[in-house]
Amino acid sequence: MVRVGLLARLEAKPEKSEEVGRFLAGALELANREAATIAWFAVRLGPTTFGIFDVFPDHGGRQAHLDGPIAKALMANAAELLAAPPKIEPLDVLAAKLPG
Repeated sequence: MVRVGLLARLEAKPEKSEEVGRFLAGALELANREAATIAWFAVRLGPTTFGIFDVFPDHGGRQAHLDGPIAKALMANAAELLAAPPKIEPLDVLAAKLPG
């Protein structure tokens, strides 16, 4: 069961939008290694706007993700790739439909 999640919104520099897309697609491998990351989605919302939505069973799993390699890589490359700092919002999951 998932109880908490994160919603991140990323605004790429116009000349870096394709690079941000590749970065996010490549992060799937890292997300797959995180046992507490139940579902992880990287999405494109517009030409330079991207998002990440992920869910976890508890606050500990969410914090492990925030301390993990995806977040570290994102923050290490944010100044080069993004027009503004990422907006990362914690959330509570009210209901979910997952495969299985």
